[in-house]
Amino acid sequence: MNILMVCLGNICRSPLAEGIMIDKLGKAGNAAYFVDSAGTGGWHSGEKPDHRSITIAAKHDISIDHQRAGKSI
Repeated sequence: MNILMVCLGNICRSPLAEGIMIDKLGKAGNAAYFVDSAGTGGWHSGEKPDHRSITIAAKHDISIDHQRAGKSI
């Protein structure tokens, strides 16, 4: 099953949501899911998630700093 998280620029909400979902599904043993994120616009293509989203994720032992914006729908 595919799950796509979407926000405006793919640097704040959707990367964080992707990281949370991957973490939750992994802990539940659900390897049958593919989770990704995208933005409605490509303004931030190639950029890392916003530092605030990275910080929030890290506080919950989730790493999203490897993600890069680039997909837009």
